Amino acid sequence: MKRYGKYIRPYLFSFIVGPLLMIVEVLGEIVLPKLMAEIINKGVAERNVPYIINVGIVMVIFAFMMMAGGIGGAYFGAKASIGFAADLRKDAFSNIQKFSFSNIDKYSTGSLVTRITNDVTQVQNLINMMLRMMLRAPGMLIGAVIMAFTINASLAKIIVFIIPVLVCVVAVVLKIGFPRFKALQNKIDGLNSNIRESLTNVRVIKSFVRDDYEQKKFEANNEDLKDAALSAFRVMITTWPLMGLAMNATTLAVVWYGGNQVIAGTMQIGDLTAFITYVTQILFALLMTSMIILQSSRAVASAKRINEVLDEKTDIDDAEAARPDKVVESGSIEFRNVKFRYYKNSQDPVLDDISLKINSGETVGIIGSTGSGKSTLVQLIPRLYDPDEGEVFVDGVNVKDYSLNNLREGVSMVLQKNVLFSGSIIENLQWGDEFADTETIEAAAKMAEAHGFVTSFAEGYETDLGQGGVNVSGGQKQRLCIARAMLKKPKILILDDSTSAVDTATEAKIRASLKSSLPDATKIIIAQRISSIIEADKIAVIDDGRIVGWGSHAELMEACEAYKEIYYSQMDKEVGA
Repeated sequence: MKRYGKYIRPYLFSFIVGPLLMIVEVLGEIVLPKLMAEIINKGVAERNVPYIINVGIVMVIFAFMMMAGGIGGAYFGAKASIGFAADLRKDAFSNIQKFSFSNIDKYSTGSLVTRITNDVTQVQNLINMMLRMMLRAPGMLIGAVIMAFTINASLAKIIVFIIPVLVCVVAVVLKIGFPRFKALQNKIDGLNSNIRESLTNVRVIKSFVRDDYEQKKFEANNEDLKDAALSAFRVMITTWPLMGLAMNATTLAVVWYGGNQVIAGTMQIGDLTAFITYVTQILFALLMTSMIILQSSRAVASAKRINEVLDEKTDIDDAEAARPDKVVESGSIEFRNVKFRYYKNSQDPVLDDISLKINSGETVGIIGSTGSGKSTLVQLIPRLYDPDEGEVFVDGVNVKDYSLNNLREGVSMVLQKNVLFSGSIIENLQWGDEFADTETIEAAAKMAEAHGFVTSFAEGYETDLGQGGVNVSGGQKQRLCIARAMLKKPKILILDDSTSAVDTATEAKIRASLKSSLPDATKIIIAQRISSIIEADKIAVIDDGRIVGWGSHAELMEACEAYKEIYYSQMDKEVGA
């Protein structure tokens, strides 16, 4: 509860006032049956109209008090629970934003979405229910029991018998329900992941005519969710009839024994009417309590899932030795005996004993087979991952000694998977420099060979890209991402196979622009085509996580068999074409 105290404090007034106002409603519910009994016993029995009117006025006053208390309690309960949930959701999202790639790899995207939406909503619903019922239910229970014993102690013994029975039913339901609700939330994770993947990749699905496959896959996940939901709610479905049966049986017993007392003249009809109302209130209070407990079983399962996100410690953060004033100045890079595994218990490292030195301002190409570790290597520079062994240096300083903000401000990456966001082209480009003016943005777009196609759109740079840039081609998306990276004016620019969808002539123009516009920046180009890196100052050839060649194109053609093999295989294809 200490964790959640911080989310309660800003709304403490609502957390206190809401339940107190519900007590006003409870007070009316306790008093009104007694006043009604007095009207029946004295007003109606004695035909005393003024008495009926006077007591009726008092009842109307209590009714308005109850209405005010109920509305106020509901308002403050909603305000407190919604504010609580909003702050909790904000912190969960904030912590997710701090996750390293390794942290993100532990959770599916669908699971994270469910945790900060559906799971938070479950906690919110519980808080709202508790604020409206946590004082109302026990208040009604205690008040109604006292009034029932005051009216007829012998008849009230029926209540003493039924309460333990209902408590046992609720306890059994809670024990059965908790694991089922946890399983239900996991199934929601699976369905959300399936939906997100299908919608994101809808063009691929349609191009491969896999609509039927995806439909069957969704139906299977949907069926799993349905079964889990039925399994969980079957508990609640069973509870309501059992509680209803207990309420009706108790009411019937009260009417039977109370009716006999009325006939015998030992109990007045008005008292019996009030007693039945109080019994109903007692059973309703128990029913509300059971609802809170059932909702809490689902909310507790959700809270544990939220806690996992909040407790997740990023494995990459600013070390104690980090120098907050240190920034990347020249862009030199060095890898010393670096090893890396995605899975720490894996026997085969993705990168194995990498040692490499890149001088500031150099253009370095990296080439190698798919899965050889090229992308992983460059992701160690801005600390998207940390090596398991060895060290990475920028400007002669261990990357762990930079603040993450300063290190990443000095490095600009165009990732292998190009990502654009919903919004206009200019909004996406301003990720590189949020204060860049139109002239600067257009200059960067021209250098990335993007200005031409952007201005061909009716709305130019104000063109809405849609989610993920769905209305531009792969090559256009790559050029926009390169322009965005260039706007940042980094000391280190990393292009991870980011011109694969661009024709060779356009690619050559982009390389020339990079050389002229960022002459002092260190440029690392990962490519599959040798033509993309043939003019680089140095080229690293990576095979199975190791550097098997290092040098200029001419040097590698002399000394590196792997490089020559790649070169001649690509040249033969070009000749054959």
